[in-house]
Amino acid sequence: MAEQILIEYKKDITGFTLVPSDKGRFELSVDGELVFSKVQEGRFPEYGEIKPKIDACK
Repeated sequence: MAEQILIEYKKDITGFTLVPSDKGRFELSVDGELVFSKVQEGRFPEYGEIKPKIDACK
């Protein structure tokens, strides 16, 4: 999914940080705003559901 995001938003991204974590944690934040949390949702996201959330942060 990181690759999809980088390809789609390459003109908009000024920085990208992957932070290793334990217990399969997956969180996606844009400019400090949490867009998706596996801990809260109990599952990994589908790209189609996070894309509109990323777009809303522009």
